[in-house]
Amino acid sequence: MALLRAFRAVRPARESAAAVSSVPYDVVNTEEARALAAGNPLSFLHVTRAEIDLPPGIDPYTPQVYAKARENFAALRVRAPLVEEQEPGLYFYRLRMGGHEQTGIAGCFSLDEYDRDLIKKHERTRRDKEDDRTRHMIELRAQTGVVFLTYRANDAIDRLCRAVTADAPLYDFRADDAVHHTIWKVPARESTALVDAFAAVPALYIADGHHRAASAARARAELRDRGHVGDADTFIAVAFPDSDVKILPYNRVVKDLAARTPAQFLQALSARLPVADGGPVPQRKGEVSMFLDGKWHAIDLSAAAPANGSRAEALDVALLQHHVLAPLLQIGDIRTDKRIDFVGGARGASALETAVASGQAAVAFSMYPVTLDDLMTISDEGGIMPPKSTWFEPKLRDGLLVHVI
Repeated sequence: MALLRAFRAVRPARESAAAVSSVPYDVVNTEEARALAAGNPLSFLHVTRAEIDLPPGIDPYTPQVYAKARENFAALRVRAPLVEEQEPGLYFYRLRMGGHEQTGIAGCFSLDEYDRDLIKKHERTRRDKEDDRTRHMIELRAQTGVVFLTYRANDAIDRLCRAVTADAPLYDFRADDAVHHTIWKVPARESTALVDAFAAVPALYIADGHHRAASAARARAELRDRGHVGDADTFIAVAFPDSDVKILPYNRVVKDLAARTPAQFLQALSARLPVADGGPVPQRKGEVSMFLDGKWHAIDLSAAAPANGSRAEALDVALLQHHVLAPLLQIGDIRTDKRIDFVGGARGASALETAVASGQAAVAFSMYPVTLDDLMTISDEGGIMPPKSTWFEPKLRDGLLVHVI
């Protein structure tokens, strides 16, 4: 079963929702956050990336930054203003980007189920990133980042969604990244029915937000040790049915060719795998498009042997790592190697071409997207996908629904 719980949201007044909402804290660096928040004192980036309001060059993990986040959150609650709901509630949250639309249920989910792997993970987390958000949650006594969950679609939940979203929304605006955000407050009777319907969902899967969920679990443990009594037993998330969710590729760029010229690298690659002329977008699983020396090539991974028999190691990202990045480009742990970077699929192949043409990278790899069935099956088996396997777009906004703990 899946436990869904209503919560007393802290949220912007209707007229300030668009100004308050911001991109997730972890998709921008400090300078990008500072630029996005410039001229907008209501931007929630002042809370999630509070270093933008301190002198340039400050360590974003210094105690001063977390204290500033707490100060900014308190100020925003007055200035926006942020409304605190008097009664617990649930919400439907719809994202629309171009022709794609997805609607999920926003509420709180069980950290006990997370700890018992009933809420399933597919990637490992980094301790330093956990440390950051754990500290942020404890300082603010609030979860400000929303986890993106998915589940196998359920007819009863779909019917409730259609009924609630037929009425007027609480928020409805188009953000500056062209994504349309619409949120409905769920009436009390439908909230009870949703909680009951979710009890029939066999499993939830973290699509995006592993560090937010892990940090919520650590924050709960630390608050318990301090004797804090609050609402820290759950974490805020939006759960989307798998029928709505779209996974985009997570592409790779590498800064150099490990002392080879482009011709030497292409020769060494061709000795290991079939390589032909190609386009910027791979057409099937087992094909990777490579941009090298001003030209696109198609790498055929279909006959490449996985490192072991697991489904995770048969993914294209794993095969590319095992047969190309590690042996030819000396890229070891892609989570820590500074010579590799990653580009979300929403930015398109032109971003890869630009990275190479500008000299920021020597070679780029355009991947075929992982499927949601891959994600769920690997998670069900207790497996872990390679780092940077999936990119989810559109993104949920920070600041629209905050869970006070």
